Amino acid sequence: MTSAAATVSYRPRERAEGIVIGAHRGRNAGGQGVFLDQVTYLRQPDPRRIDLRLTLRDPFENIYVRRFEQRLAIALYAIVDLSRSMSFEGTAWKMALVGDLCLSLAHSAHELGDAFGIIGCDTEVRQDFFIPATRNRGIEPEIARRFADFAPERRSAAGLLRTATYLAGKRKLVFLISDFRMPLAEIEKILESLSRHDIVPILVSDSAEGNELPPFGLIDVRDLESGASRVVFMRPALRQRWRAEAAARRQALDGLFLRYGRPAFELKDRFDADALSRHLLEV
Repeated sequence: MTSAAATVSYRPRERAEGIVIGAHRGRNAGGQGVFLDQVTYLRQPDPRRIDLRLTLRDPFENIYVRRFEQRLAIALYAIVDLSRSMSFEGTAWKMALVGDLCLSLAHSAHELGDAFGIIGCDTEVRQDFFIPATRNRGIEPEIARRFADFAPERRSAAGLLRTATYLAGKRKLVFLISDFRMPLAEIEKILESLSRHDIVPILVSDSAEGNELPPFGLIDVRDLESGASRVVFMRPALRQRWRAEAAARRQALDGLFLRYGRPAFELKDRFDADALSRHLLEV
């Protein structure tokens, strides 16, 4: 895990709700923030914001009030798959990549005055990996410590389906972080359960998982979820079929994620905060 957290730029897809002043465009106009427009006093009876110049110029003697676009804070959550497949280590250790990402998100949220929290799941929502959203910068060393000390052991990420109950209240920006090595129907249920929030899928992968398959020879293949392994005789036709199936699954995943708002960002081999920022600001 890197020592200095990089900053990620982000913005919610919809206007923010709430009362805590922050950096994001709010849903409602108010008396503070960036100038928005002028409306009649009947629409916004706020004597503190009367625009005298416009009021005196109006031949119909209407009274006008200035409105401002409120800037509000939001809450971010990282929902993290902690199942055994996330322990894969090829070009990089997946959990180290996820730790870097979460630390960077926490740092970036606190820079903007937003709250950040983590919900870690394997077969269930892990209470030892649950950090409620907070604006307290003191959690950043705690996040680094938890990822540094953690080794995924359980086979399933079924707990992801139960995270929605931890996200009550206003709409949140939710980073759903996983290698998504589960059936598509299960992934869709998870997305559906979180659909009232702004979901950012983060697909964790490693180039050693597929691209380095030899064209010919015996290879040892291991199922990361079950731990079972077997020897496979690799040949060009089989390698081509595996790659085609991997490409088809990725296409199906992309289509599924787009139905719930955003395409996935692929966190592959290393964490690049600038690439993630571009992804978040472009979609």
